Amino acid sequence: MVVGNDIKIKILMDRISFFNCDYMAGAHPEVLLYLCETNAIKTVGYGYDEFTEEAQRIILDACGLEQGAVFFLEGGTQTNKIVIDRILSRNDGVICCESGHINVHEAGAIEADGHKVIALPGREGKITASSIQNYMEEFLGDEANEHIVRPAMVYISYPTEYGTLYSHAELQEISEVCRRFNLPLYIDGARLAYGLAAKGSDLTLRDIANLADVFYIGGTKCGALFGEAVVTKNPELLPRFRSLMKLHGALLAKGRLPAVQFIALFKDNLYIRIGEHADILALKIKKGFIEKGFTPFIESFTNQQFFKLPNELVDRLKEKVGFELWGPKGEKESVVRFVTDWSTTEEDVDSLLALL
Repeated sequence: MVVGNDIKIKILMDRISFFNCDYMAGAHPEVLLYLCETNAIKTVGYGYDEFTEEAQRIILDACGLEQGAVFFLEGGTQTNKIVIDRILSRNDGVICCESGHINVHEAGAIEADGHKVIALPGREGKITASSIQNYMEEFLGDEANEHIVRPAMVYISYPTEYGTLYSHAELQEISEVCRRFNLPLYIDGARLAYGLAAKGSDLTLRDIANLADVFYIGGTKCGALFGEAVVTKNPELLPRFRSLMKLHGALLAKGRLPAVQFIALFKDNLYIRIGEHADILALKIKKGFIEKGFTPFIESFTNQQFFKLPNELVDRLKEKVGFELWGPKGEKESVVRFVTDWSTTEEDVDSLLALL
């Protein structure tokens, strides 16, 4: 116990605030409270319990789906890997933006299952309906396309890796192109709470559920200890999905744990409240940097904010604040990322801005 306290004291002395990512703290207190309240209740395993059934019903209702399926997994990479592996045949590939998480930050997890990630150029982390259409027309028009990996689904994230947002019109266009070419549209919602709550967002959870074939509601980065909820209005797209989860080592014996957390997240609009809290503080960071003369690297209205800063300032801030370089360090300037979440406080933000 003394060792743990020593470590805690050292961390507090070395850093006054943390903006590295949105899963550094544990669970939101309301989520943790419900875990404690239900802790002693005994249920059957592997997601055949009453909590899982309740969470599935709550999520389908929130998505406006009378029919559909909900599955609970532990983390984002695991979720992307298993969903994509289920939808694709062995010699199929998945289209995504070149900056997409599955292409850049998942250590080849998709390729490890034999599926090529087909990365298309994007702008501010987004791909367009026209770029998907052009790629498909080129593929179908190539007489030698049997020698080319077949594009068989589309992956996007909301928000994107850069915290940017698709508008309803953009997502509608992508959805229509996907249907035209029979490409299931899959949306990575690891940070969905921050996108839905963002200033200027015109997409609702029901819009996402309607326009996507499969998507997931992120819990790990949005107030849960861990857990993601895969949702589909087309259960036939994910046949024997639980069996594939087991094959990938992802079928939790204590399957009720993520379900319990999602029940709490969807009670009293907590999921959106978490997103709003983080987004408001992220925009306060953005405003403070701008007032000090620094220009955002990209225009984000969500909980991730990016700036290009002089290296001497980066080094000085690093002594007191936790944040991440976004890519390799430049010769004179570097792009950095600051991330907020449910546990970020006004005092954290004020301390950061004071250091500027």
